Amino acid sequence: MAFANEHITAYAVEATEFPDLARKYRVNGVPKTVVNDQIEILGGLPQDDFIAQALELQKKEETAEGAPR
Repeated sequence: MAFANEHITAYAVEATEFPDLARKYRVNGVPKTVVNDQIEILGGLPQDDFIAQALELQKKEETAEGAPR
C-alpha cells in the first residue's frame, strides 16, 4: 500500500537483527504488521483482507477509546 499512496510509510525489519524492536512489538510470528503502534495484524493476508482487518481493528480501537473507564 505504501507504493500506491504517498501518505503511507512502511518499514520492513528483520526481527532477528533487531531484537529490541521484536520485544517492543511482541513479535512471535512473521509477518507481523503494526499500524501507528496500535493496530497489530499477524500473518500474511491478501490486500483486500488486510485492509478490511485493519479498518475493523481501527474501529474497535476508536470504540474502546471512547468507552467510559
